[in-house]
Amino acid sequence: MTADPAELLHAQADRLVELGYPALAGLDEAAFRAVVAPLEAALPSALPAALPPGPEALPGTATLPFVLVVTRDLVRPEDTVPLLRLAGGTKPGVVDRNHGQDDLAGYHPLPELEVPAVSAYLLLGVERGEEFCGVKPADALPVIRGRGRTPLTIDEGVAVVTHAPQLLEKNRCFMLSGSRRHDRRVPALWISERAPKLGWCWDGNPHSWLGVASAAGRAA
Repeated sequence: MTADPAELLHAQADRLVELGYPALAGLDEAAFRAVVAPLEAALPSALPAALPPGPEALPGTATLPFVLVVTRDLVRPEDTVPLLRLAGGTKPGVVDRNHGQDDLAGYHPLPELEVPAVSAYLLLGVERGEEFCGVKPADALPVIRGRGRTPLTIDEGVAVVTHAPQLLEKNRCFMLSGSRRHDRRVPALWISERAPKLGWCWDGNPHSWLGVASAAGRAA
């Protein structure tokens, strides 16, 4: 049995509607779904067998076939991070205060990633990247790029944990090396006080509990 990619996309769109994304974007539900609907044409033709739809997909694993990403062109990460929850958890996600007020606006995708300049797109072939736990982000990035893969941005990391909260686990959290600012900070998602946290680390510092997430590509 092969899962229906369109069914999974619809389930992810339903999830965002339930979380209140349309209101955050200043849209009604129909207008929000109209932003997502064209992405059905960009879906992969098949997914792994017996893949259930929705945020319970691939339980206990560190990969996803695709996730629906809504960018800051539509909804700011300052508004979406508090909607994150750990698998089975109830505490809202937090943005680390060390980012500074409105400082997430200073992070931008690396130009060479050619992230689609759209309000929503698909992130394909996601890996949590726990193999890079204990590796400096600066050293992991060329390995990822050498494999033809792409590091994740802040918007993409938020999307992954929104649709698959089980991928954020104790000692298996991940850097978002695709978003950078004018310094050596690398944003990351980890667990703090039993809640997801969007923080940052230096690109020259390894952490045993932080890998570097990556994807096979993007489709818009």
